[in-house]
Amino acid sequence: MPIRRTLRVVRRQWRIALRHGHRLAAPARRAWRRSLHLRVVTLTLVASSLLVGGFGWFIADRSTQILLDRAEDEVQAQMQGKVEYAMAQLTVHPQVRDPKLPATIFDTVSRLSDGDSAESGGAIVSLRADTFPELKPVTSVKVDTSALITRELVRTVAGTGQVAQRIGTAEVGGEQIKYLVYGSPVPTSFGHVELYYLVPLTTEDRAANQIRTTVLVTGLALVILLGVVAGLVTRMVVTPVRVAARTAQRLSAGLLDQRMKVDGEDDLALLAASFNQMAANLQRQIVRLEEMSRLQRRFTSDVSHELRTPLTTVRMAADLIFSEREEFEPAVARSAELLQAELDRFESLLTDLLEISRFDAGFAALDAEHTDLVPIVERVAERLGGLAERVGVVIELRLPETPVIAEVDPRRIERVLRNLVGNAVEHGEGRPVEVTLATDEAAVAVTVRDHGVGLKPGEERLVFNRFWRADPSRARQTGGTGLGLSISVEDARLHGGWLEAWGEPGGGAQFRLTVPVRSGDRLVAAPLPLIPRDRAVDAVPLALEAGSGARGAATGPNAGEPAEVAR
Repeated sequence: MPIRRTLRVVRRQWRIALRHGHRLAAPARRAWRRSLHLRVVTLTLVASSLLVGGFGWFIADRSTQILLDRAEDEVQAQMQGKVEYAMAQLTVHPQVRDPKLPATIFDTVSRLSDGDSAESGGAIVSLRADTFPELKPVTSVKVDTSALITRELVRTVAGTGQVAQRIGTAEVGGEQIKYLVYGSPVPTSFGHVELYYLVPLTTEDRAANQIRTTVLVTGLALVILLGVVAGLVTRMVVTPVRVAARTAQRLSAGLLDQRMKVDGEDDLALLAASFNQMAANLQRQIVRLEEMSRLQRRFTSDVSHELRTPLTTVRMAADLIFSEREEFEPAVARSAELLQAELDRFESLLTDLLEISRFDAGFAALDAEHTDLVPIVERVAERLGGLAERVGVVIELRLPETPVIAEVDPRRIERVLRNLVGNAVEHGEGRPVEVTLATDEAAVAVTVRDHGVGLKPGEERLVFNRFWRADPSRARQTGGTGLGLSISVEDARLHGGWLEAWGEPGGGAQFRLTVPVRSGDRLVAAPLPLIPRDRAVDAVPLALEAGSGARGAATGPNAGEPAEVAR
């Protein structure tokens, strides 16, 4: 148990450390992702460091090897002369028990050492006769050479009679000195002895260290210089790109007079000139489209207002004829009824056009008040009950038992629900239409579900367009104008809410209206799912902004922001 508890504590501390590490590294990761300049300079420094480091190591290694080879050549040349001298001095003694032999060995070592001492950085000469125990080793200086003249070296020289060498380190005068050790057999009349020549590599080590230091300093300077050059070159390329990005952002924000500065005749200047030409063309097109849109809105508004006067006169005459239709012949009476119906439709179209023109001009205002939405839903269902009865559709209400209070414009909410329920009844194919109302602490949602022909893929992005119909050949039971859902979208946006659509062929459609409980609050989630629960398994659970969704489309106050995941 203590082991498991310790493991849990260790894992928890590890996760905490990882979270802290990610949090601390977040600014660096963000800078790495956003800065092309930083990435180019960093990659240049890393690559140049690897290249310069590899090249510097190769130069230092080769220089050290060259110094060592030169020292070995010099030692070999000196060793040959010393061996010949020692052989000439020791050959005069016919046997190893000659009493003058030790003195000759001592004199030979003294002559071969040339007066050098190890303390002054000189070489060391040692004569040994391991095959003759009665002859003691003689060394030119009193230095412990056991770390230099190892048993393996002695075994090679004395046993095989071959020249051998090694590099070792010994402490001389309190300082660690590296030596190049050569051992060679010396033939004599009584056998052979071993001559060991130990040459310090102090000069070569000092030269190798100087070379390494020079290569290191030069490499660092070169890497820094490459980084500076890479930074300057990258800055020359990145700066115009950043200027272009900032100019593009200003253009997208509506500042159409923004242009880039053109310097020179290189590729960047060509980019700036092309960008400026593109911006000028876009400005001309946008100004032309804005003017056309303004003229169109003005034309719609003016025509709608101008038609009001003749429409009122025609309406008075049509009402008089309609009231006396029973005295007319059947064909004339039927014409009076058709005239009355078309005038109603024409008047509804003018009303919708005037409402659309107010939205386009930005004159629409929200008259919000605390309102119970339950009576509004019931009133809409009651007013559309006659139409539903004629087409054989049953409107099913699923309302809370308690009041649902929200700060809304009741006239606009009722108009939205009337459009949604009317469309559902018209396209319900005689099947029930379900109207559901729900609320939470932040939002109120109403869904209108029909089980008709539904919507084809992509049509949920088009249903909110003006004058769009899913099937132009469908019989028009309600006499709609094609502007109802467009006006409903604007009403939802005016409330700071969403109007979303979902549908599939043969599976019906569902519309959801979501508004905040308190006017001005920002919506985050809806208390009702957009996709019906019986279709949520096969459907895509994400509702997107109207005009960009794939399965369900939403219209919200923030264009381009996704709605919440349907629950």
